[in-house]
Parts: sequence; C-alpha cells; structure tokens
Amino acid sequence: MNKLILLGGGGHCKACIDVVEQTGQYTIEGILDPALTAGEKILDCPVLGGDEKIAALANEHLFLISVGQIKTPALRVALAERLRQAGGEAATVVSPRAYVSRHAKVDEGSIVMPGATVNAGARVGRHCIINSHALVEHDAVIGDFCHIATGALINGGVEIGEGSFVGSGSMIREYRRIGAGTFIAAGLSIYHDLPAGSVIKPPQAAKQPGQA
Repeated sequence: MNKLILLGGGGHCKACIDVVEQTGQYTIEGILDPALTAGEKILDCPVLGGDEKIAALANEHLFLISVGQIKTPALRVALAERLRQAGGEAATVVSPRAYVSRHAKVDEGSIVMPGATVNAGARVGRHCIINSHALVEHDAVIGDFCHIATGALINGGVEIGEGSFVGSGSMIREYRRIGAGTFIAAGLSIYHDLPAGSVIKPPQAAKQPGQA
C-alpha cells in the first residue's frame, strides 16, 4: 500500500482518517500540523511535526490535505503550493461508501466522503472536499479547492468556481454558474447565477418577543 501523510490534524482530519482506512489503499504514516506536538496521536495516527517536514517526506509518501475549509480555502491553497514546490504528490481518496461514476473525474488531492454521489460527466477539481451525502449531478463542474458540504445538492450542469464553499443542505438549481470564491451558507436554495466573491447567507431571523 502507498504511504500517506496527512496535512492538518483538526476535526476534518479525523473524518479523513476514517475514509482512508476504509479504502485499504493507503497506510497513514503520520500527520503534519504545526499547531500540534510531535508524538501525540489523532485516532492512533502519530503527529510527526510541522509542515517543514513536507520536503523531507515528499520522495517516499503521498499527501492529503486534511485541513477543513469553510470561510476561506487559503490554508489549503498554501499547503498545496508548498507540496508542489517540494515535488510531492497528492493522493485522491474516494470512500468505498461513495458512488463515483466511471464517466466522472475526480482530480488529485480531492476526497469524496461516505454517501456522496458524483454522477456521469461530472468533474471535481484538485484538492476539493465532497463531503458526506453531497450530490454532484451529471455534467456539473466543481473548481479546484471547493468544499461541497454535507448533504449539499449540486444539480446537473452547475459550475462552481474555484475556492467556493456550498454549505450543508444547500441546493443549486441545474445549469447555474457560481463564481470563484463564493460562500453559500447552509440550507439555502440558489436559483440564479452568482458573481465571483458572492457571500450568500439567510436573512436574519426575526426576534422573538422579549428579545433585546
């Protein structure tokens, strides 16, 4: 099996470890995270040190960026660039409990979580997170460094620009165009194209009687 290093040891890392173990394709050799102490463990996987070790490990290991992404992809982008400069290669991880059509494409560094579906003709870019039970329908295009969160519905022919976030349970109508760097909060329905850099949140809930 290929030896794998995870970059980032937070909550998303735990979900990644579980999926990687399910695939049986990789042996997780350790985690790099400058915020953690070398020697501690995350779900039995050892922390090896910080990101400065990427170059030394690049020749004999594959890597998966296991930092989460909600407000910004900046840290994931920076780690990918550091990995590129070190000559390292990124793994592509698909849960055995996900469905990815043989007519779809998932690019390097991306992870498809349990219960997710990537249908025929769809393309998922580099270093994306297709989270649990998300749907990427036929002919949809997900740009690099996107996070399609749990239960989100990306309908047929939708294009999601690079570095975007689609929150849990949100739905994007078929053939819409979502510009790069867009943030869509959880539970929303998007029926129109959105320009780059859009931030779409629900209207503020009405105050209840007695609230300040």
